[in-house]
Amino acid sequence: MSETADSALVEAASAAELRAKGRMIVKITGKQVALFDGPKGVFACNNRCPHEGYPLVEGSLADGCVLTCNWHNWKFDLESGETLVGGDRLRRYPVRIEGDRVLVDVTDPPAAQTQERALASLKDAFPRHEYDRMAREIARLEKAGGSAETAIAAAVEWTHENLEFGTTHAHLAAPDWLALRNDYAEAPADRLSAVVEIIGHLAWDTLRAPEYPYEAQGAPYNPDGLFATIEAEDEDRAVAMVRTAFADGLIYGDLEGPLARAALEHYADFGHAAIGVLKTGQLIDRLGAAEAPLTLALVRALVYGRREDLIPEFRHYAAALKAFDGSGTRVVTAEDLRGASVNAALDLCVAASGDVPALFDALLGALAEAMLHFDLDLQNRTEIPVSQNVGWLDFTHSLTFANAARHLCAGQPDLWPAALLQMACFLGRNVRYVGFEQDMSRWAVPDAERFFQTAAAGLFDHGQFDYITSTHRLKVLMAVRDEVRNRPDAPWVPALLAATNRYLGSPLKRKHVARTARQAMAFVAAEG
Repeated sequence: MSETADSALVEAASAAELRAKGRMIVKITGKQVALFDGPKGVFACNNRCPHEGYPLVEGSLADGCVLTCNWHNWKFDLESGETLVGGDRLRRYPVRIEGDRVLVDVTDPPAAQTQERALASLKDAFPRHEYDRMAREIARLEKAGGSAETAIAAAVEWTHENLEFGTTHAHLAAPDWLALRNDYAEAPADRLSAVVEIIGHLAWDTLRAPEYPYEAQGAPYNPDGLFATIEAEDEDRAVAMVRTAFADGLIYGDLEGPLARAALEHYADFGHAAIGVLKTGQLIDRLGAAEAPLTLALVRALVYGRREDLIPEFRHYAAALKAFDGSGTRVVTAEDLRGASVNAALDLCVAASGDVPALFDALLGALAEAMLHFDLDLQNRTEIPVSQNVGWLDFTHSLTFANAARHLCAGQPDLWPAALLQMACFLGRNVRYVGFEQDMSRWAVPDAERFFQTAAAGLFDHGQFDYITSTHRLKVLMAVRDEVRNRPDAPWVPALLAATNRYLGSPLKRKHVARTARQAMAFVAAEG
């Protein structure tokens, strides 16, 4: 093959030979190119189908220019460049015929154009949740010099108005996926898999969802006002305040205080509220972008979050919070809290309110012991009322909440009473599902850092179809790592590590077919 006077064109084949054969494969500067000669002219394209890489030269050509990959029936119009059936765009190459020479231009387009096209194609993969296509588009973006963070920020922007109730686990896990990628990825595929999990989860959470736009504008911002509007469940005014704050040059860090206060004002949303405030800030820091859509989604989540301290089981929380004045002198340990009901745990916290660090240690130790001794047989029960549905996630949230609470309260110490009492609520709500008589010695972790390394490596290829499963495994691991690294000699470290080890090494039943059917029948029978 020889270059012509036009430096972009390379002689690829003899026109006579191509005409005789109808199709050929040639290799040009490392690219495998398929040539086709038909009634509408000569066409050149990448020989690898953009779907799964099968050779297009083995495909069928119809109507002079419609190429079908016979493996999965994807179809491409070689003349217009359109993908007629399938997803990804096929790479075509300009062709010129000069005498008996077939000249092909395989020059790569400018990097900026490739990045733009990869992002557009990534967005096109969302409506059908084409996971493998998302991976290819992110790989194309990075190969062209783009960053994974750009793709994640774009995905946040594309999806934030399709979230009826705001922030989801996709957002909560995203900074942890990026931390996992940064700290433990040993191969390029590991780095890519972490990003695909983030973007795929965002696509899944908004699959076929309508738009729920954030339309409010113009309300003046002040911290107390933002808190009050969230407490009043006034999404429009809260959104308007956030927009004004950003327009005035404020950043998420300026808003985190009232958002954290709103998150911890109630024992709310099974811990998601506080976790959301922490993780939103972490994700904004890691992306350096998407500040407005992430904050708006969080505000919506805070407005619509469940306020569980208003239900009978946790009504003592308000009285305990009022009584928690820092005067309690009792020394409370994790052993004292073992098996405590909600009310008993709350009262013990009030009695020990004078020493916040010691109380945090006692509560975290008790939560770790409870999770370690979760009676695993209970998650498989089928003949039970809805109120007794229980699984691993009932326990894992207590740890991720504790981690978020510590970070939020470091900046706002006045929030410690609420945070500690809510840890007590987690402890008391799960006491009925714990079997302390079980011997859990085999789950002990002798080397914390080696455990984190091994567990992290397994997450890059976790094998879980359900995003919520892999997300919780990741979030728990990273929260526990953060706590252990912050206090490696704390008394709760052995139980915390063992509980995490058991959780990651035990079955998690996510779909309860028989239980759901029985509960549905019982509900219908009782509704009259």
